[in-house]
Amino acid sequence: MYVEADLAMKECALARLKQPEIKHARYRAPKALLTFLQGL
Repeated sequence: MYVEADLAMKECALARLKQPEIKHARYRAPKALLTFLQGL
């Protein structure tokens, strides 16, 4: 079974969504890992 959705229906559905609350954090490697990699 297929659903036919026009652009207005898609816009309405997207308007009901809200942004997820995600903190953007930069990865920081542990000091032990950096030491290991420098020793290679």
